[in-house]
Amino acid sequence: MHYYEVIPNRIIRANQASLTYASKETLATGQIVRIEVGKKILNGIITSTTTKPTYDVKEIVAVLDDTPVPNAHLQLAFWLSEYYATPLATVLQTMLPRGLEKTRRSKASSAHSVARKRTNFVLNTDQKRAIKQIESSESGTSLLHGVTGSGKTAVYIELVKNQLSRGKSAIVLVPEISLTSQLIDEFSHHFTHIIVTHSAQTEAERHTAWLAALHAAEPTVVIGPRSALFMPLASIGIIIVDESHEPSYKQEQSPRYHAARAAHVLARQHGARVILGSATPSVLDYYLARQSPNRIAVLPKPAQAATKPDVKLIDMTKRSNFHSHRFLSDSLIREIEQNLASNKQTLLFHNRRGSTAVTLCENCGWQAGCPRCYVPLTLHADYHQLRCHICGLTSQVPTSCPECNHTAIIHKGIGTKLIESELRKLFPKATIARFDGDTHANDTVHSRYQDLYNGEIQIIVGTQVIAKGLDLPHLRTVGVVQADAGLSLPDYSSTERTFQLLAQVVGRVGRSHHQTTVVVQSYQPNHPIVTAGLSQNYEAFYARTIAERRKSHFPPFCYVLKLTCTYKTEAAAVRNAQQLAAILRNHLPNEVEILGPTPSFYERVRDTYRWQLVLKSPRREHLLEAIKHTPPTYWQFVLDPVSLLS
Repeated sequence: MHYYEVIPNRIIRANQASLTYASKETLATGQIVRIEVGKKILNGIITSTTTKPTYDVKEIVAVLDDTPVPNAHLQLAFWLSEYYATPLATVLQTMLPRGLEKTRRSKASSAHSVARKRTNFVLNTDQKRAIKQIESSESGTSLLHGVTGSGKTAVYIELVKNQLSRGKSAIVLVPEISLTSQLIDEFSHHFTHIIVTHSAQTEAERHTAWLAALHAAEPTVVIGPRSALFMPLASIGIIIVDESHEPSYKQEQSPRYHAARAAHVLARQHGARVILGSATPSVLDYYLARQSPNRIAVLPKPAQAATKPDVKLIDMTKRSNFHSHRFLSDSLIREIEQNLASNKQTLLFHNRRGSTAVTLCENCGWQAGCPRCYVPLTLHADYHQLRCHICGLTSQVPTSCPECNHTAIIHKGIGTKLIESELRKLFPKATIARFDGDTHANDTVHSRYQDLYNGEIQIIVGTQVIAKGLDLPHLRTVGVVQADAGLSLPDYSSTERTFQLLAQVVGRVGRSHHQTTVVVQSYQPNHPIVTAGLSQNYEAFYARTIAERRKSHFPPFCYVLKLTCTYKTEAAAVRNAQQLAAILRNHLPNEVEILGPTPSFYERVRDTYRWQLVLKSPRREHLLEAIKHTPPTYWQFVLDPVSLLS
């Protein structure tokens, strides 16, 4: 009889990650097995062999696959558990696909229909230099800092080719499902063994993709969002994190890992490289890359000869710029008309969904708010209802004020649905599509990518999902409805996010010899972040932001922990937050800065109250110590949060 330590995929005991089981067969570390825990049968993974214990143990029920998960992925699981203070069982739930115990019918994988025309990449001098610099550096993490349109994808493909020729596989991460189609198109011209995985797939599809990676006999390319990192490839040579600045690489549920950090750990286990590619790298990544020599490869100009876009900055405080429409400037409307006449595309960006943000009574000032979350209800005119974007509560649009009975109900603010409806009034014959968090599953960027690429959608309206990565050959004008919308948010990363969104959305044009235009509307047209974003001046943005971070002692000059409590009453939330703050101040060193307690940005959520503490420390172990003093119930923690507002 053989004995093994097995980690179940469900938390059994708080302080015990693994359980001991017996097997008549000789099994390998990393094999997925079925085990009996109490009266339940669970999946588990063998982590080590052990000696016969002094107590009776149960036998392993079944072995799900003869091929073990690579040791590198096991080591990654242990690191995620320790670094993000998360039980191993929770980590396994993230790393392993659902339905491992189910038998899937073999199904021929459907070939990817290529939408993009093949591009015959001829690497320019900058691209060749970047590839040489990356490959001549020691294995580890390199930053590929290339302006929009500089041909980062061509560099990725060449780097992957070089690894596949050495018998090594590759993982290519994208921030959103919407970008997988474009990247798959490019990679499909060069590689045959490609596995795609993402959350829009069914359980069976994701399981099948995971098994294909586990049993891959040839060097393989895996493409997908952050979860693609956990595809069990046996030998990885390179991991590419495209658009590495995107906050979607930080998982919101436990384990709250960041894909770029996890990629570095996985690559270290394989002796592989990590490439963080971005036109607007995060301040943290750029700062860390500058600490080591030869870690930043630069692509300073577009890959092909391109005509710079004509940038028009519209001051929204001057109503003389808005004769034809109240929030679409005359310049923007003229550009749309010209594009429609020449059958070219226009893209309008605004990072707020819905129709209008505020519904109020003009007579007495009453405002429609969520009774559960105490935030303004957003009007969704297409459904003629008010909706809370936190808890999802819906309400009918009032025809009269519930307090003074006056009929002067007005709606203020701008959302993507309102922009779409106004454009349909102005241009009734145009083909218009909106892409945001309210878009139907059949109308996402991912599902309608070919229509976008072919120019069949004449006017594109959307939030941040359309601001990044898309390369549309028929696009001639980008319009930003309100460029400074995110600058007023009370978060240390708000200026960084505003710069990134502006620089990225401007980068959707100016990629060819065609004349293109960017029309940017702003109430603060001279704000340094707005001007830096429009000119895509990363160095100016970075110099300003890193000085602010150093002065205010925020990352990269410290580690951050956010602790949030949730209680039914405000008094309980305040009392418990104050109690924990006092405990932490007594037990933690003086170098740990404790901010708060304060109400969370969204203080009231679904009939509960949320208060928070923010801890800053030069040493991460102090924050891990703080977590140990945090009650396991009513409290949530986020290490290394990308924002303090969520």
